[in-house]
Amino acid sequence: MAAKKMVDQKLPQIPGIRLAAVPAKIKNWQRDDLLLIAIDEGAAVSATFTQNTFCAAPVTVAKEHIRGGHIRALLINAGNANAATGERGLRDARACCVAVADALHIEEQQVLPFSTGVIGEHLPLQKLLDAIPTAAGQLQADGWNTASRAIMTTDTRAKAASRTVKIAGEQISIVGIAKGAGMIQPNMATMLAYVATDAAIAQPLLDELVREAVAASFNRISVDGDTSTNDACVLIASSATGPQIDDLKSAEYALLKAAITEVHIELAQAIVKDGEGATKFVTVQVNGAASSAEAMRVAFEIGESPLVKTALYASDPNWGRLVMAIGNAGVEGLDTEKVDIFLNDIQVVEAGGRASDYTEEAGQKVFTEAEFTITVELGRGGCSEHIWTCDFSHEYVTINAEYRT
Repeated sequence: MAAKKMVDQKLPQIPGIRLAAVPAKIKNWQRDDLLLIAIDEGAAVSATFTQNTFCAAPVTVAKEHIRGGHIRALLINAGNANAATGERGLRDARACCVAVADALHIEEQQVLPFSTGVIGEHLPLQKLLDAIPTAAGQLQADGWNTASRAIMTTDTRAKAASRTVKIAGEQISIVGIAKGAGMIQPNMATMLAYVATDAAIAQPLLDELVREAVAASFNRISVDGDTSTNDACVLIASSATGPQIDDLKSAEYALLKAAITEVHIELAQAIVKDGEGATKFVTVQVNGAASSAEAMRVAFEIGESPLVKTALYASDPNWGRLVMAIGNAGVEGLDTEKVDIFLNDIQVVEAGGRASDYTEEAGQKVFTEAEFTITVELGRGGCSEHIWTCDFSHEYVTINAEYRT
């Protein structure tokens, strides 16, 4: 979609969390590209990570460290993924953790490292080591907007979201930032996301909450069907405000979960809307499936089909590509004569064939819109699921053809 001027949002501060973004000059650019997040003692931190087997060195180190708990800092660099870099990559990631620990007077294992950028190149380690003390000296609570810009790579806009919710009479704040525009596919997407709240929530509940929030958001998006080596989503509860939430069935947990999930969804949708070269934001809704897994499989088959995505870009309601994608989803025993397809409220396929009153003009009117919904009725059961996707444009090819130049 068309690039928009970056405008700072009014984001609340999260007591117990401070941030600083500085220029480490990891690439030949004039911008902040190193973000340090410091977390006060007593916070709970949980995360989900990429399922890509070629996971980056910082992902490996972050997984090791988070198992020990008591996380006190996050370090994120843009411009270099530190992925497919072997033992040196692991040493570099750990060296960054040591530098943060020294600067903040904490333990190395209390630092989680994250990287995003070009795969297969070693970190310019000394640049990071030189910049970390500077970042540590500039930490402040009011730094979320600056932080959202520092983690960008091919993004055209910063991505941030916030919510407030009242729990036990006290106002709880939630803030989230994310980056991502390409190499986006579930489990998770090629993205980094950091969400924080001042709520006090028990670690086991936070672990469950981050999984559920990611399942409802980042695991429902696709730009190009490629899963990154580096993606992660971190959820921090600083425990600075309100009562301890330790019951999954409590009203307090339900309120907090709803608000945190809304932040995740807003960030996930922002990533798709900022998809590399994207001009369309499309919801794919699948109803009448025999299972949730089946519905998701059909939805992603549509949302990741290059033929469907190029038709979206061309504003061409080529519904034959939709039925092709459904047929490729491997739904065992699918009765195609029960399949209906709608473009918004326009029925294009009825009982497996062209709807009798459908016109190309009506379909094209929907496809020219910047945002719309493709709904598939499978007629097999009572399960429904949805995903969010975008189109493929000439610009997507250009961006990725020129990514390293």
